[in-house]
Amino acid sequence: MRQPGVIALCLLGTAFLAGCQGATDAEVQRAVKDVNVIDESNLNDIMLTIGDPNEAVAYFQGALQKDPSRIDFKRGLARSLIRAGKANEAAQVWEQVAGSAAGTPEDKVMLADAQIRSNQWDKAKATLNSVPPTHETFDRYRLEAMIADSEKNWKKADSFYEIASGLTTKPGNVYNNWGFSKLTRKDYPGAERLFIQALTYDPTLFTAKNNLMMSRAAQRKYDLPVVEMTQTERAELLYTAALAAIKQGDISVGKGLLQQAVDTHPQHFEAAARSLAALDSNVKM
Repeated sequence: MRQPGVIALCLLGTAFLAGCQGATDAEVQRAVKDVNVIDESNLNDIMLTIGDPNEAVAYFQGALQKDPSRIDFKRGLARSLIRAGKANEAAQVWEQVAGSAAGTPEDKVMLADAQIRSNQWDKAKATLNSVPPTHETFDRYRLEAMIADSEKNWKKADSFYEIASGLTTKPGNVYNNWGFSKLTRKDYPGAERLFIQALTYDPTLFTAKNNLMMSRAAQRKYDLPVVEMTQTERAELLYTAALAAIKQGDISVGKGLLQQAVDTHPQHFEAAARSLAALDSNVKM
């Protein structure tokens, strides 16, 4: 996939060297190194985006064995470990990066992110407290909001969520997280509004659709929200509403919603069918 780019770089290097036949060996080596750095940077970017996470981890580990001083390789390894679901290991690498002479405030923010992912909330709070207040980024305030949530400091959480949502062009996930925070506080109308906001920015966000259904069902609003959804999603949301209705004692409503979920799903909906059968069995008893 990368051959055209590599060939172009090789041709560029060949042409450059052909035009500098009188150059010293040191100058030739520098020219070759410059070409290799360009290609290496492209490969680093590919590994951080579309590459398989475990392959990316292996790539950056190998690169660091050859050149342990490269801070960009360490950052690449830490990011790849996060993508591979290895947050504990990522936190250790980010700690090295953030504590180095080349460390930046953003490295500390990424360290805090890894610490939260690995359930090290106290460490994450301490890390964020060490970030200069002038470093105002989306990730910083997103994490600040999550920590405030974990401490049930709702006023601070709302403030940080609001700031974070204004620092990105894609705030769908922020509004979803904020809405879930409201849901845990049992502020169901507030949660419903935030989930709707999340879906205006990202209509494909199924988590927000399901959370929206839970916030509505908690208010005994069991009809489906007017949002974009596939047939499978419709069945899943009906199932969510059914379980909420049954939990709240609205058994007949829940049974009807379960039947709708089974009928709506384009394939066999095992979970809903099993719940419906169990409900029928209990009712008959």
